[in-house]
Formats: sequence, structure tokens, C-alpha cells
Amino acid sequence: MAEGESLLPAERIERSILLIRGQKVMLDRDLADLYGVETKTLNRAVQRNAERFPSDFMFQLTLKEVTALRYQFGTSKGRGGRRYLPRAFTEQGVAMLSSVLKSKRAVRVNIEIMRAFVRLRQLLATHKELARKLEQLERKYDTQFKVVFEAIRQLMEPPPEKPKGRIGFQSGPSPDH
Repeated sequence: MAEGESLLPAERIERSILLIRGQKVMLDRDLADLYGVETKTLNRAVQRNAERFPSDFMFQLTLKEVTALRYQFGTSKGRGGRRYLPRAFTEQGVAMLSSVLKSKRAVRVNIEIMRAFVRLRQLLATHKELARKLEQLERKYDTQFKVVFEAIRQLMEPPPEKPKGRIGFQSGPSPDH
């Protein structure tokens, strides 16, 4: 494989990055799939090196989070399956995996995953900038349209009432008094 040639499509990696507990993470099963190993092999390597994975690098999902993911992705429990709750790895945890999984593929995949996290951060920064510009435009145009809306409201109001003159005869003192 040539230098710079991608081992995996970027979209495949990016689809595996989830937002859980307010953090961008990848699940153990997705990482194992990308690395070309079984999930249990990845988790055994993590367990053997537990000191390298503090809670800000990796955490285990709760049953409630797993259920929410099932609903979100429309997957069923199926038969057999996992006997434990999945682990979620933050960007730092994924970086640490390359030192635990010592294959050449693991190193190459890790590089691509790190690049995907960087692209995601850049994309989010771009969205924040666009949101800020949109907010500025809204503020600018709100003041311009305020004048238009005020003029329309004035046109919709009924004209002020003029004092009306009486119609008919005026009653007052009679001429013979």
C-alpha cells in the first residue's frame, strides 16, 4: 500500500464516532472491526493494560445507554451476543489503543481514526462560525425589518376618531323665552 493511501474509507470511521455523555467516542465493537480483531481480543488487551485507560480515555456504557443506542440504530438484541456492556473510547483512549494492539494494521488504522477526529473537530468549528454569522445577520435584519413591521402595524390600526358634529336639530332655549 502506497504512502498516504487510506486503509479504510473515512466515512466508515466517521460513522463509528458517536456522541455519548457529551463526548465523541467509538465503541469497542466498532474499533475491533476496524482493527480486524475480535471484540473480546481488543477488550482483553485493554484489561491487561487497565492503567493506560483512565475514565476520561474509556468508560463502560450503562444498560440505559445501550438500550438507547439500540433504539437509535434500530438493532435488536438477537440471540447470544455480548455478556457485558460495551466500552466507549474517547479520542485519547483510541490513541492509547495503538500502544496496546501492537500490529502494523492497528497503527495504520489509529492514524486514520485520529485524522477522522480532527476532521470532525474542524467541521464542528466551521458550523459554529456559520451559526455565529447567521446570528449576526439575524440581528442586523431584525432591526431593519422592525421598521417595516412597525409601518405595517400602523397601517392596520383604525384611523383615530375625529370628534363628530351632531346631526339634526339642536335643542336649546326656545326663542319665545
